[in-house]
Amino acid sequence: MFFRRSYLSLATLLLAAVSVSAQTQKTPTGWAEWETISPEGEEFTVTMPKAPSKEVEKFPYHKMELNTRLYLSSLPGGPVVAIASFSGIKSVPGANSDFARFNSYIDAFKDFFPPKVRPQGTTPPKLTPLNSKPFHGHPGRAFKMTLGDLNGTLNAYVTRKRFYAIVALNTKKDDALEEKFLSSFSLPDRQPDQPKNTAANDAEQQLNPNQPAMEETAAQTSDNPAKPGTRNSGGTSSVPVAIEDNTEAGGASSGTATQQPANQPPPPPQTQPGNRPPINGGVLNGKAIYLPFPEVPAGQATGVVMVQVLIDEQGTVIDARAVSGPQHLLAAAVNAARLARFTPTTLMGEAVKVMGTLSYNFVRAN
Repeated sequence: MFFRRSYLSLATLLLAAVSVSAQTQKTPTGWAEWETISPEGEEFTVTMPKAPSKEVEKFPYHKMELNTRLYLSSLPGGPVVAIASFSGIKSVPGANSDFARFNSYIDAFKDFFPPKVRPQGTTPPKLTPLNSKPFHGHPGRAFKMTLGDLNGTLNAYVTRKRFYAIVALNTKKDDALEEKFLSSFSLPDRQPDQPKNTAANDAEQQLNPNQPAMEETAAQTSDNPAKPGTRNSGGTSSVPVAIEDNTEAGGASSGTATQQPANQPPPPPQTQPGNRPPINGGVLNGKAIYLPFPEVPAGQATGVVMVQVLIDEQGTVIDARAVSGPQHLLAAAVNAARLARFTPTTLMGEAVKVMGTLSYNFVRAN
């Protein structure tokens, strides 16, 4: 009887241990302790496995050098959670500057991250865009990411100062891990953009109270008549403007409008810097300084895709759309086109935008 009771007690203990072990194996993260971190010099807060490794280094990207920081937690064979923090690509004034910076940072991330996780036999990760994912006013996008035997999700955001890539990967599908890590990432709200050149214009008006603002003066050209209700200052403007109709608001015409000499052509219309329409660049493949290959979709991939691109004054693609080609190849070509880089184009000493096309010839050898 004593031995039977001892046997039953031992069996109960063994069953309890097996149950605990099974529950531990079902734990989605594989880490016992997590902590909330907000590293100095960063903008984010996140919860991740306790005591993550941290690497700080300079990373060459084209002719630039990016400042990188990597916060990484991984277990042998997976899972992997990480935050890559980049800076060094400055925001430039103009539309879509955040979009252009975002694409450049994603391009740099694809080279930077794989060796940190799979040092031997690394291959470029495959990123499949899922959806736009703005966060607290910061532009962002979600990707499905595959790196060797690891699969998961990448959320990426660009702030005015930095770029953040938040990665959750595992050798098997792990929704609980992704939810726990990715949902804990937080950024402060993006502050509204400050009006451009307001201080400079105010200072100029204080120094020259009788001089109209440059925008209004330039608007009163032969191509842009004076706005109703706007009175000329009567003084001499520092910007020479030919006015064909010198009628002042509230007064009669003097009948002595300023005329250009008969043998002198009228001056060309003035164009504000940065407002010049894009020039036509034709096919731009041979003019790119960086032209990544598209990620070829699975299955038969043959055909030619033409992508129309708009390049800003810094040589960055700020818009891309497919104009022809097989339907199943369009997305891959557009994604590659958005990462292309070009030497800035100048016209009469002024940097200009360029509109053109990129041609992608998909063949089975790819």
